[in-house]
Formats: sequence, C-alpha cells, structure tokens
Amino acid sequence: MARRKRRSEKPTEELSVHELIEGPTQDLTAARHALAARGGPEPSRDPAQEPPTLASEATQDLSALAADLTHDLSGAAAAVAASRSAGTLTAPGRIGPERRVRVDLPRLPAAGALYRRALLGALPGLGGRRGQDVPAVELGVTGVTVRTAHLADYDRVCGFRLTDRLPGTYLHVLGFPLSLRLMTTAEFPIPLTGVVHVANRITVHRPVEVGETVDFRTYAENLRPHERGRQLDVVLVGSVGGEEVWRGVSTYLGRERTAGGGPRRDRGDRGDRPASSAHWRVPPRVGTDYARVSGDHNPIHTSRLGARLFGFPRPIAHGMWSKARCLAALESRLPEAYTVDVSFKLPVPLPSTVAFGAIPAGPGWDFALHSAQDGRPHLVGTVR
Repeated sequence: MARRKRRSEKPTEELSVHELIEGPTQDLTAARHALAARGGPEPSRDPAQEPPTLASEATQDLSALAADLTHDLSGAAAAVAASRSAGTLTAPGRIGPERRVRVDLPRLPAAGALYRRALLGALPGLGGRRGQDVPAVELGVTGVTVRTAHLADYDRVCGFRLTDRLPGTYLHVLGFPLSLRLMTTAEFPIPLTGVVHVANRITVHRPVEVGETVDFRTYAENLRPHERGRQLDVVLVGSVGGEEVWRGVSTYLGRERTAGGGPRRDRGDRGDRPASSAHWRVPPRVGTDYARVSGDHNPIHTSRLGARLFGFPRPIAHGMWSKARCLAALESRLPEAYTVDVSFKLPVPLPSTVAFGAIPAGPGWDFALHSAQDGRPHLVGTVR
C-alpha cells in the first residue's frame, strides 16, 4: 500500500494564496539572513520564527504581505535567485507598481479540483471569511502548449473552422484554469458559486498559431459596487516570447443580500438590434460539450438540479460559448488584430433556438444574439 502523503506535501492547486506566498517568504527570509551574514542590513523580523497563525488569520492582507516581502531586500536579488523553485515567488523585482506579488505555478491547475473546492466552500460553516478587496497577487504559468486534438474539439463545439490559427476566444479557455485558481482562493472577495459573468472583452494583438508556446498571467482588479452586489474584473494575459499577444478581461458580479449601490443593472431591454441573419438550435448537450472543452464545469450549465439550486429552471449555456459562437459567425470578416467586447444579458436556456444578427459599424461590426421566440436579448457585442 502506498504511503499516505504528509499534510505538508499538498499539491500547488490545493494551496491558498497565503500558502503559495508563505513558502517563498521563508525562502526570502533565508536570503535576508545570508545578506546579513555578509554585512548587509538585518531583517526587521523573521516570519519563519514567528508562532503559527490562527486559522482566522490565514487570510491576512496580501497588500501588507507584499510590502513586507520587499522590505530591505533590494540587495538580496542574487541570493533569492539561488533559492527559486517551482511555484515560488520569482523575485522582489517582479512586484509591479500595482503592488501585486507575482507567484509562478509549475503548471496549469486542475479545474475539476478547484470547482469541488468552490462547492465545498459554499456549504454552511465551510465558506470561511472573504477578503475585503481583490488579492494583491498575480499568478503566472509559462510554457503552455496547444494540443491540436483539443483545439479541433473546441472548434467543432463553437462552430469555428478547423485551422492551425487559434480562434480569438480559445486562449480564454486555455488559460482559464489559472484564473479559476485565483478565484477560488480564500482571499477572493466574491465566492465562485453563484457568480455571474456579465461582460467579457478580448483583444487579439496578433494571431496565435498552433506550435507557439504561451505564457499566462492573471490578476483581479477594480472591485466596485453594483445594484445587486459587487463586481470586479479578472484579467488574463497571454504572451509569446515575452510579447503580449492576447488579453482578456472578464467582469463578474457577485450577488449579495445588501444593496451595493453603483450603476443600475441592465434590464436587457430589446432596443435596437441588428436584423437576424441566422437561427441556431442550441441543444442540451451544448452545456456538457463546452464544459468538456473549456474546463468550466459549473453545474448551472451541466445539471438540471445544479441549475435549480441557483434559481434557473433548467441548465443554461455558457456565456463564453455564446460569444465564441457569434465570433465564429464573423470569422471570415475578422482582421489580424481586433477587440471583441460583449455584454451578457439574459441566459440562453438549454435547449432553445436563438437568432444572430450583425451589421457593419465603422471599422468593425455590431452584433447581437437574442431569443428566436420572444426577441429577448442574450448578448450584445462589438468588434473593433
């Protein structure tokens, strides 16, 4: 029988942001001692020698932690570099002007385990304390490659042509587990269960081809009040050879009982929209098919019971499937570089029939997706 792993040997995807940084903090402490032995400044305090924190203190303010990590470490870069390892803080110099600590993971996390954690955290007594602001951390992973079989499967599910050029929405799927890892930390201010994806903006700086290796980084910003709670942006950036080639910004709404103020919710009025040019039948399997290729296994998309638990009479299509399907309809008209911005209105119930329409607008397109039965809007967007 294989020996049970010790508690201290948790894989990276099971660590909180606090734990991810705690290991690197100890490495930096050793570097500070090495610097002191060579006549450098003494460290102000030694976190490794302090008594263990209580469970309630595990979600300490990461901004303060970031500031502590950089204290008196300007001359320790060489010593820190010698102690780097997979999943540790890369170096004090990687803390940017936004005061976010950069944590590199050795690989993309497993999305399934993260969703299980999120569901457990939604149970009474297990949710713990939420952060009051976005975590001051940036997660990164390097050397992500594209599997051609997965790309082909994604293209088929979303309606893209089978080519070696990645669709504009594909890097969102490829890097989504990294963003999901950030959103499932104890410090994240909005719980993942029940979160609503209200908008998404993707900028393609240049096409990315199969065979290119992509580096990802993700962080959260702009926590703000909303009529029905709070919303924030999760940014995912893809780079090739040190050059940013793709950027996605997903806006999420966390519903809360207390009014958050801020702008009124978009009621989804019909208003002016492009005339319909195509009708698409959206079968029930779209939820499970897109979950398979995207790693987004939120039960509101894949389970009738899961959908009912969150107030939907039946499963709903992923918002990013709707966006990808619209982009696929415009695929032959897209330039090499563009920004596609969408607002998600009303959910697409599974099954249903939807109507798509697009009209030229300056150097781009305006497009919309709405119900073929009653005209209610599901999505409105622009390509520029």
